[in-house]
Amino acid sequence: MSKKKQLIHAVFERIKEGSEKNTKNGWASELVDYFEANLNFVISKKTLVRYYEAYIDGDEDIDIELFILNRLSQYLNFDDYDEFAKTIEKRGEDACKTTIKIDVDNEDTSLAGSGPNVTVNITNTNSNDNNQHFKVPDFIKQNGMGIMEMALILFLVTGNVLFSNSKKQENTNSLFQLGFMSNPKSEVEKKYMYWNGERFLATDSNYISPEFELVAMDEHKFRYLKKITRKDTMTIMNSLGRTWYSKFNGKVEFFTADGVDPDNKKELRKSSPFIIYKYSGQ
Repeated sequence: MSKKKQLIHAVFERIKEGSEKNTKNGWASELVDYFEANLNFVISKKTLVRYYEAYIDGDEDIDIELFILNRLSQYLNFDDYDEFAKTIEKRGEDACKTTIKIDVDNEDTSLAGSGPNVTVNITNTNSNDNNQHFKVPDFIKQNGMGIMEMALILFLVTGNVLFSNSKKQENTNSLFQLGFMSNPKSEVEKKYMYWNGERFLATDSNYISPEFELVAMDEHKFRYLKKITRKDTMTIMNSLGRTWYSKFNGKVEFFTADGVDPDNKKELRKSSPFIIYKYSGQ
């Protein structure tokens, strides 16, 4: 699949997630409104429908000007089309692979002399920087290196990369404090929980009061399903892909996990850029 085709698919998939429309014309119309309001970018609905018909309904490859590709990429939170093309996630098992290449310089070596120069090039398919270079410290080269030592160094280097990615993800999650809270294990072990209007609270009692409905403990809902009470803190950057919403009697409420709105029992839907922009209180 070409990068342009992937881009068009991704743009329409995102608008579909939170749209109440179910036609390409409806989705295109919502995109037009969003682009004009958020990106100061004017494009006709007819043009977007033509892209849909070419790349999604059909299998054509039509010309799209670069500045339009850039705006479509910005809708997906990329700086421009070039960044989208470089960093678009690979699907399938290759997305999780890390390729390690070892280049050993051709140098005369002996048992008494220093070992070869070793450069480890790590290519991470999910990173913006596709080539990261790590030099083995001089003291290792001076003392020589066997197979086991090489394996240990490679483990430390790649392990550090994986650990760094994990920390980066953890730090990213910590920026989004709209309801994710850690709870003691003892709370999860209680038999029941009830919704207090903002989050689930745990209890061992089978009765609290008539206003609260007790349900069996569900660890996932207990830990992660929270109502976002500060909509004014929401932006497309920190909420897209991380929030869900319920719309009832014209009022929209946002939540931090998928499921069912405990107040009105309506199934939650993933927040789209349009929904966040329109109802987040900005």
